[in-house]
Formats: sequence, structure tokens, C-alpha cells
Amino acid sequence: MQKQIQSGNFIFSKTSIEGVVIVDLRKFEDERGYFMEIYKRPDFVKGGIDANFIQDNQSASRKGVLRGLHFQKQFPQSKLVRVVSGKVFDVAVDLRKDSLTFGCWEGVVLSSENRRQFFIPKGFAHGFLVLSDYAEFCYKCDDVYHPNDEGGILWSDETIGIDWPTLDGDVEFNETKLILSDKDQKWPLIKNLEL
Repeated sequence: MQKQIQSGNFIFSKTSIEGVVIVDLRKFEDERGYFMEIYKRPDFVKGGIDANFIQDNQSASRKGVLRGLHFQKQFPQSKLVRVVSGKVFDVAVDLRKDSLTFGCWEGVVLSSENRRQFFIPKGFAHGFLVLSDYAEFCYKCDDVYHPNDEGGILWSDETIGIDWPTLDGDVEFNETKLILSDKDQKWPLIKNLEL
């Protein structure tokens, strides 16, 4: 992490890729349970995230599910992602043609325990691997989903070289335990993308 900014109940940690931010939340607990602010626009703007979120999504997946690496071509989306149950390894890949970090990736473990969020700006592919038995994943987007605009990169592209972690309980990464959609098994390599 290069720089941290605290605003309100949030700590914004910039990563090695410009625009990609890890957000830590403050949790208030007592005998009744807990309370957390998840999003507060003025604090996010101070923390360097100035996205106008217009759609919220939620998915549930079982252990070994790998979703991604997805993006929209003509209608790119910024995303603020988090896990409300379970644990995932979340990844952003820089697809900005003029970026010094084009093709580089940033990854972070998101879980219901660490309460982290991950901000992925426009111009990135996004994906995640479920590490726990079950995970519920929530994310805000600053544009709606356009099914005819979907693009992707193969999750195992060696040029990108994502260091996918082992699944909970495994001692080494085991590709045969992954559960992927047909589409996610067939995305092109980054060198074959038409951006």
C-alpha cells in the first residue's frame, strides 16, 4: 500500500495500480450486535473515489467458483465490491491502453470477517474466486449491466500471471477444483483483446 487516507469511518488504501483502492470499514459493536457504514459519498470523495453508483448487485457462490475476468467494452463500469458472508479472493486487471500498468493485476482477500471493500475503476477487468464453503458477494456499479457489451479475459492468462490462492483446506492451488461457467473458460488472452 502506498498511501492511506482516513475519512469518517473509512480508511482508503491506494494500491500499486492507479485508481484501485482498498477500503477498510469501522465496526461499532456492543451486546446487541454491530453497526457499520458501508458507503458515504462525501467520505469516499475525500478518499479518492468519486463514482456515481446507480446499481447494486448481489451473488452467491460455493467454494471453488471462479467468476471472471469480466468487463464491459463500450459501457465500462466502476465497481465497489464486498463480501457479506464467506471469503473470496478478488482481482482487478488494468485494461487502460495508455496506462503504465496495463495488464497488471491487484488482488485482495475480501471476507465477512475483515469487512474490506475493493474499488475497481472503469477500464479494468474484474473477477473473484470463492475460498470459503459459501460466499455472498455485493457490489455497486456506476453504470447498468449491458449484456451485449460484455467482454472478458481468460482467468489463467500467463501474461497477466494472477497468483490465485489455494482454496481453504488445500495446501496448493488445484485448478481441477475450480467451477467456471462455459463462457469464463473461453475468454481470450489479453494479447488478443480488441480494446
